[in-house]
Amino acid sequence: MLDVVIRARRVVTATGEVDRAIGVAGGKIVAIEPFDSDDLSAAENVTLPDDQVLLPGVVDTHVHVNEPGRTEWEGFATATRAAIAGGVTTIVDMPLNSIPPTTDVTALEIKRKSAAGQVHCDVGFWGGVVPGNGPDLRGLHDSGVFGFKCFLLHSGVDEFPPVDASQLEEALKALHSFDALLIVHAEDSQAIDRAPTAHGERYADFLASRPRGAENVAIAQVIEVARWTGARVHILHLSSSDALPMIVSARRDGVRITVETCPHYLSFTAEAVPDGATQFKCCPPIREASNRELLWEGLRTGVIDCIVSDHSPCTPELKRFDIGDFGVAWGGIASVEVGLSAIWSEARTRGFALADVARWMSQRPAEIAGLRHKGRIALGYDADFAAFAPDAGRVVDPFQLHHKHPVTPYAFRPLAGVVRETWLRGHRVTGDEPTGQLLTRGTA
Repeated sequence: MLDVVIRARRVVTATGEVDRAIGVAGGKIVAIEPFDSDDLSAAENVTLPDDQVLLPGVVDTHVHVNEPGRTEWEGFATATRAAIAGGVTTIVDMPLNSIPPTTDVTALEIKRKSAAGQVHCDVGFWGGVVPGNGPDLRGLHDSGVFGFKCFLLHSGVDEFPPVDASQLEEALKALHSFDALLIVHAEDSQAIDRAPTAHGERYADFLASRPRGAENVAIAQVIEVARWTGARVHILHLSSSDALPMIVSARRDGVRITVETCPHYLSFTAEAVPDGATQFKCCPPIREASNRELLWEGLRTGVIDCIVSDHSPCTPELKRFDIGDFGVAWGGIASVEVGLSAIWSEARTRGFALADVARWMSQRPAEIAGLRHKGRIALGYDADFAAFAPDAGRVVDPFQLHHKHPVTPYAFRPLAGVVRETWLRGHRVTGDEPTGQLLTRGTA
């Protein structure tokens, strides 16, 4: 007797959409049979309405939860509740902006204790690379972090400083020795320092302060150091389409590099950001419409591997809506709950299918992070699902979202697709009780 059988006329698997019955036992997918199969007996039987598609749960490997230390910005309870509402069943938490940052084993244990008993979805953790913490990297790796993040310019918080060129090389040499992944915020500090200063209400002035060239130079540097060391690297939140050809070239040469982008770079355009609308501020920035279309082409050709949220909320006060100054407002976009619908809204108009979305937002993020049992509807994988109504619509009401503060650039934006239900290891997750688990590399 199985725990549950879920039947759907449309199930997104690695081979595309099919009609199937999915058998679950012990939190795992143990059977995949034709929709009408009589071979599966379960304590619970669920049949999705014909207007719903069973997707693998979204795997969001770029989330800033901020707890402990800045829990007034966000926290594990609210971030993971928002994730579940958006069909996200697994997140991996960034090593900043919590205090302390996750740069040694002690800080990792503090973060895990803060998260324990609060999480509605499964949660893993990234470690951090900062100047001077080289001796801590192997301990963090052995304690189960999924990889390590560094910045090549000021991170926005003083307790997580950037690395310079020599420190980047030393870190990659160390990480290569135990085949750990380095994920990089790739903007060049010197290029940013020489760009015009961000100030005032005009988005164009802020955009000029974070030029594409700053990304391009930094990504070129990361590629070359990865080439020298043989280490694995991952470029975070790519916004500059100019970098795509060099990434193609690097892969052709055998450099082990993967790349992500984010819903906001694929949804919004610089030309349409209103003056003073600092809810759109992020770093690197939302760029021009022509750049957006080239990012979509990068997804089409496979140069860009995956889409993750970079959910980075803060208090409304830090967005400085009182003066609308892009130069002083906190840079970060809150979007973990709306990412799936945001991407489907744009993808469907460009001829993509839900199977593409599932590959970008579930399968590839899980593969890159090393979440071996997440991101696919396949035998032996965790029974993490989102029941998604692709033809339904919604207008985003920021006051109905579950992250801590009602601030998001998606406010009042019409989106296609609605998450009807979410399952975590074969159980419906309603948000009434936190049932998520804390994950470690090698066991997830």
